[in-house]
Amino acid sequence: MIDEKLARLRTHGNNIGRYRRLLSTQLTDCEREFIEKRLSEERSAMESLAASTFPFTLQTPARGGYATPTAEAVR
Repeated sequence: MIDEKLARLRTHGNNIGRYRRLLSTQLTDCEREFIEKRLSEERSAMESLAASTFPFTLQTPARGGYATPTAEAVR
């Protein structure tokens, strides 16, 4: 199950890279619009799949958010 989801994530990533490369070429307005739409769809699908595959998130504490020992705790 996880292998299938990872393969799909890799496929979406490859498609995103392909669309980005295509956008750097000369395209008609219609072609550019189509590719931008597909790129957006691929990103959305990848984000959705990633969220369902890895449902947890890791958050870093805000700067200065670490507790420092008090003088009493050090003694």
